[in-house]
Amino acid sequence: MSRVWNFSAGPAVLPEAALRRAQEELLDWRETGASVMEVSHRGAMFSALLGEAEADLRELLAIPENYRVLFLQGGATQQFLLAPLNLLRGGRADYLVTGSWSKKAYAEASKLSRAGKIRLLASTEKENAPAGGFDRLPDPESLRVDENAAYVHLCSNETIHGVEAHDDAWLADVVPAHVPIVADMSSHLLSRPVDVTRYGLIYAGAQKNIGPAGLTLVILRDDLLGGASPDTPALWNYQAQAENSSMLNTPATFSIYMASLVFKWLKNLGGLKPMAEKNRAKAEKLYAAIEESDGFYRNGVKREYRSRMNVPFNLPTPELEMEFVRASESAGFMGLKGHKSVGGIRASLYNAMPQEGVTALTDFMNDFAAKRRHV
Repeated sequence: MSRVWNFSAGPAVLPEAALRRAQEELLDWRETGASVMEVSHRGAMFSALLGEAEADLRELLAIPENYRVLFLQGGATQQFLLAPLNLLRGGRADYLVTGSWSKKAYAEASKLSRAGKIRLLASTEKENAPAGGFDRLPDPESLRVDENAAYVHLCSNETIHGVEAHDDAWLADVVPAHVPIVADMSSHLLSRPVDVTRYGLIYAGAQKNIGPAGLTLVILRDDLLGGASPDTPALWNYQAQAENSSMLNTPATFSIYMASLVFKWLKNLGGLKPMAEKNRAKAEKLYAAIEESDGFYRNGVKREYRSRMNVPFNLPTPELEMEFVRASESAGFMGLKGHKSVGGIRASLYNAMPQEGVTALTDFMNDFAAKRRHV
């Protein structure tokens, strides 16, 4: 068996150690004589697993006791609706748009006029630009947050455009202390330490650094529970989910199991601080290859906002980009084609991508550029 270098944006590469453990336990999980996919989610065995997973996640992220951890379904996109349904309380919320996902979150929340009002706090989208027209975060000093806002929403790492907030304090310092910050952290949660206390709500789809698709993590401060719009369905009500330990209906049991293995893997590696350094080194190597290509490869994001997880770049022509993708697949790489909305190339450097994979990619890029530069 030969595994490819998987640079897909999500579903994405998982730690080989976690996959092998799952392979070993697939038919007989914890001597139950059954797969984890076959046991009751309400039985003692799975309840214990869920408790272990939450405890490990709390340890990794240093989640305070006054925050709830929910293991939900529906993907991060569903949270575009659930956050305003649960937090607006008939009031107003401010949204930052810094890429495709925060733009979609703003559009979805704006549909819920019965729940409250949504205001565009700032957008960094360039006027009359192609789909890739996001290259930075806004200057926090230019933001005028509504003092009475129910919350401020942002996407702290834009998977498609490769724009990342590297400092939890950059926005918190200009948002009034009583206004909660809601963050979509789907594509970089667990890639580095996070100061959870800076946020009222964090949500993340699992299929980047956490586990397989089908699971969504929600980390929510206690005081934000209980304010859902009266017509909010129980499955979409954070308080109802918290009171029922994320099991109002059958949860994504296999995805939770795989996430628990990933949490153990991260703990065995020493936690999020050493993982952050590994991720920094990988990103620096790839960005260096782009910068040293004499313009053959180009990344349009301003340096201080470049994502360490998702690195989009372009070649001189769309035809060369298509050739690059074909050649990369033949060379044992997967998932390098850019998102359909922006094109180009994108390499996602999630936790489970080793340094060796990035070295293989940069070697391939250098060789491809040398052969095609003057064609």
